[in-house]
Amino acid sequence: MTVIRNKEVKGYQEIVGKDNGKLNLLTFALLHLGADERYEGQTGDEEKVLVLLEGTMQVTVNQQVFSGSREHVFAGKATAVYVPAKTNYQVRVMTTTRIAVCGTPSQEVFAPFMVGPDDVESRVVGKEAWQREVHDIIVKNAQGKVHRIIVGETFNAAGKWSSFPPHKHDDYIPQVEAQMEEIYYYQLNPKEGFGLQAQYTLDGSVDQAFRVQHGDTFLIDKGYHPVCAAGGYQLYYLWMMAGSQDRVMIPHDDPSHQWVKA
Repeated sequence: MTVIRNKEVKGYQEIVGKDNGKLNLLTFALLHLGADERYEGQTGDEEKVLVLLEGTMQVTVNQQVFSGSREHVFAGKATAVYVPAKTNYQVRVMTTTRIAVCGTPSQEVFAPFMVGPDDVESRVVGKEAWQREVHDIIVKNAQGKVHRIIVGETFNAAGKWSSFPPHKHDDYIPQVEAQMEEIYYYQLNPKEGFGLQAQYTLDGSVDQAFRVQHGDTFLIDKGYHPVCAAGGYQLYYLWMMAGSQDRVMIPHDDPSHQWVKA
């Protein structure tokens, strides 16, 4: 189970549970609510990040209220709410709304907080056919405010590559590579489009590629994992990461392709 295909379901849909057979530190769900609907949840032993994909949401955590709106993922930066472990939360929506729920185990209980569109750091990465826009949602800005979770978004223009040059993060080598699990959740514009997701290791034990479509999810436990948008279609993916060592992003490029950074 590397790619989980989209199944449009109303309410709370668990996509990647704790017993998924591939990842140990990440869970992922989608919350799809209609206008004026509500949802009540409990984080248990996980810290969670609620990322607004489309619609309007009002999230209440410990009597604090966090609100945001977004037409769709291609129409602006995200609003996200961090909900600590062992905490109840309530979601109320005013319009049809989709929210991504990213989770990872946490032994600490931090304070809830919101990241608004103005707080999201955006940057252009790469050049030529591998140029893309990256939005950091819960990354360096959350150091000391979360236990281990990292969340962001990447946008590929039509025909463009990202996670390129191919990189991996499955070994712990201080200052060289951080060991991190990762999940990608994709959307396409128009929705009928697709992307190509590769995954490989240098020893050849993993060497595969998948056609990924709107709403699909990809689990990354090891290996290099470049992705490309098909011609004519924008590709978006929400990425979430967690590791058992330091909370730091140090991807390790495939040595054969490092030259493209020059």
